[in-house]
Amino acid sequence: MFGKKKETDKTRAWKKLAHHYKAFRKTEMRDLFKKDPQRAEKYNIVLDGLMLDYSKNRISDRTMRYLLALAQERKLKEKIDAMFSGEKINITEHRSVLHVALRNRDNTPIYVDGENVMPKINEVLGKMRDFSEAVRLGKFKGQTGKKLTNIVNIGIGGSDLGPKMAVEALRKYWGKGLNCYFISNIDGTACCEVLNKIDPETTLFIVSSKTFTTIETLTNAKTCRKWLTDALGEHAVAKHFVAVSTNEKEVEKFGINPENMFEFWDFVGGRYSMWSAIGLSIAIMVGMDNFDKLLDGAHAMDEHFKTASFDKNIPVVLALLGIWYNDFFGWKSHAVIPYDQYLQYVPAYLQQLSMESNGKFVSNDNKYVKYNTAQVLFGGAGTDVQHSFFQMIHQGTTPVPCDFIIPAISHNEVGDHHEILIANVLAQGEALMRGKTVAEAAEELKKAGKSKEEISFLKKFKSFPGNRPSNTLIFKKIDPYSLGMLIAMYEHKVFVEGVIWNIDSFDQMGVELGKQMALSILPELQGNALGIRHDSSTNNLIKTIKKLRK
Repeated sequence: MFGKKKETDKTRAWKKLAHHYKAFRKTEMRDLFKKDPQRAEKYNIVLDGLMLDYSKNRISDRTMRYLLALAQERKLKEKIDAMFSGEKINITEHRSVLHVALRNRDNTPIYVDGENVMPKINEVLGKMRDFSEAVRLGKFKGQTGKKLTNIVNIGIGGSDLGPKMAVEALRKYWGKGLNCYFISNIDGTACCEVLNKIDPETTLFIVSSKTFTTIETLTNAKTCRKWLTDALGEHAVAKHFVAVSTNEKEVEKFGINPENMFEFWDFVGGRYSMWSAIGLSIAIMVGMDNFDKLLDGAHAMDEHFKTASFDKNIPVVLALLGIWYNDFFGWKSHAVIPYDQYLQYVPAYLQQLSMESNGKFVSNDNKYVKYNTAQVLFGGAGTDVQHSFFQMIHQGTTPVPCDFIIPAISHNEVGDHHEILIANVLAQGEALMRGKTVAEAAEELKKAGKSKEEISFLKKFKSFPGNRPSNTLIFKKIDPYSLGMLIAMYEHKVFVEGVIWNIDSFDQMGVELGKQMALSILPELQGNALGIRHDSSTNNLIKTIKKLRK
């Protein structure tokens, strides 16, 4: 891994890290805690009711010194300033990257091509406030005069995952009598299952598509449109559909009143867009005041990321730890486990954020990279996942670094539930770090009254290697502000990783090829194409599916 010539390891810090890894890789965290009683106090960062404990990592002061030097040598501070100032750091698409402008609560001017983007952003936020309040108060009514209480967001990728994650995370803040649904999958089942639950007279559809040409979104939108017009007539479209888009011509052609089109911009990538009008479903469900608090929390993390020294900078530290494990230990997976039911969709959201951003194999220098980039990110809600993939995390052959997320206070303090939940998350981090030696397992079996033969056989099965890293993120409570902080934190972590790997974290070329090829297969499935276009396997699969559909 370390002998290959590549752009990143030309830095002195990368070479020092490679050398340090060889000497440090077998160090036990148990020993590190014994040697340094202040370790927990040293390796933690506090910000606005958020505390990151990263002491349970396979690091020393020297490790962190080299990692921080790597960030300096990769000119991270200059790259951060470039993003916040509107420079076109998305080099393959020649675009600025300004999701941070969407939550620029100081309203300081940010320029793109000489134009301050803040007036337009504030105009759309104002329009979102007026419309969301009109829906919530029943002033914007459906075709038959009834209040719109079923909100259906139609989108895919960032136009679905962000709002869906946030709406569920903030369920405790939903307006009375409101329900929210999301349709993204082109599978007709996804559409039908939602339509079977709602009433045309009380349903508002939000079609989220920048170009208003995305095949999955438009196919689902057309199905919902037909369902509505079959029940209420063509005139109902203008009263039951709104759009988040930039293509006014296609929006109007669909039957949506252009006044009910909410704009966003090229400097906002899909997976970073929940802070924009893409978050309209969030604003309707929790109210615009709470949406503003979501932006406030994200802005607080932005300011921290922009101004804090790297050794006390939460996104920077998390990213550097990820680099350490991915590129030196060779651990290619990372788990995010929120111990809060409302955060159940956070891992799915972060999958797109991380792997779509940094799953790249060409550097900004237009060279093939020869080192690991994005880790495989997965996760789920604790304690459920303790009964699924935690077996692998504790006793699998390859360690999986984990992020544990826990609120100190639950929205639903019922009996001992939350204390048991907290006990579990804290125990998981300690167990991963400490493990259980074969000797300790044997002693436990002896105390349990097992025979010498049983002990000899079982002691390895009952042992745990330990020395497996985790971070623990504690919030006071999951509210709009803390959710904004959490998501912005991971956005900036992904950005830092991209800087270290020298890749463009803001394009998504890898999404396109499969979609392009699907467009060539579709006519063949519909019987309108001539000639052989594919490999023998694909041709045979098409033939088999057509036969089965008959």
